[in-house]
Amino acid sequence: MWNDLIVSETRALRDEYARQFNYNADAIFEDLMAKQATHLERVVSLPPRKANSPRSSD
Repeated sequence: MWNDLIVSETRALRDEYARQFNYNADAIFEDLMAKQATHLERVVSLPPRKANSPRSSD
């Protein structure tokens, strides 16, 4: 099977990061929120968008 090197590297880095928190999603979330709080200049805040009305299939 074909293997994309960038995808493989990204998955390895993600696994290494998750392993630091024993794969605990709550701990990972808390770490990401703490990192975000230290770099508020990187947080993008956009106004809410209107939902599109569903198209009718005629």
